[in-house]
Amino acid sequence: MVNATPFWDPNQPNQVAFSKDVHINLPGSKVKSFIRLYIPVELPWKTKLPLIIYIHGGGFVSLSVANVKFHDHCNNLAAQVRSVVASVEYRLAPEHPLPAAYEDALRAIHWIKSQALYSLRPDPWLHQFADFSSVFIMGESSGGNIAYHVALRASELDLRPMKIQGVLLDQPFFGGVERTSSELRLIEDPYLPLYMADAYWSLALPFQANRDHEFCNPFISGFERVRRLPRWFVKDDEGDPLIDRSKEFVRMLELNKVPVVYRFYPGGFHGIELENKTAALAFFHDVKNFIYITQAAED
Repeated sequence: MVNATPFWDPNQPNQVAFSKDVHINLPGSKVKSFIRLYIPVELPWKTKLPLIIYIHGGGFVSLSVANVKFHDHCNNLAAQVRSVVASVEYRLAPEHPLPAAYEDALRAIHWIKSQALYSLRPDPWLHQFADFSSVFIMGESSGGNIAYHVALRASELDLRPMKIQGVLLDQPFFGGVERTSSELRLIEDPYLPLYMADAYWSLALPFQANRDHEFCNPFISGFERVRRLPRWFVKDDEGDPLIDRSKEFVRMLELNKVPVVYRFYPGGFHGIELENKTAALAFFHDVKNFIYITQAAED
């Protein structure tokens, strides 16, 4: 059952975006899910907007698109970046360990492709406002991990007329058996202590897999596929235990000559954009610039 979301919330007179929930029912699929669509209140008259496929965090084991922090974040993302946002609901571990979340996010991409092809009942918001040739996959924390793996899988598919122009990872949740300096330096971090990160992985990974499984450690296998995707954006903060893994990820992109834009901010903490308005606005500014530069490079 999908809880209805109001087209306009009367309790928020300064609302910046509209939202609604849409069922994803693909022919032949036994899994039923949904996405929450967002469009800015102030819409352009003639031009269509980039479409951001957003994947929320929660350590693979908790939270949903309906969480108020993610809901508000996507409202502001749509308004500040001037984009259509499709926030993906996915199954959670431990009941549904990885790759279930990857499969659900990829199912959302297939559904969006079907919308671009008019092969399913067209959604009026997507067809009126979204530019299917300018699609970006974006994820925060564990959602960043999902975005990475889904982008790699999507790179092997024929998604035309839909086109993925870039992938944005915000404090992506990667790991490994060997500890990094930032993980040890922030071992008792109040937002993502090491024991909590380990617990998330033990619940989310396949049975008997360790943290050097490819779902956790992106350097184990499959990294050569990143060349198939046009552009990457990686953001993290020095106060996040995951910062060293984000930096190593960027170095690997650069070594593979993959176009990447990165922002590593001083201070901060894990999940800062969900808690701090100033940090969120700076992040939205970076995202908007990345999308603009990417679109310009495609023209």
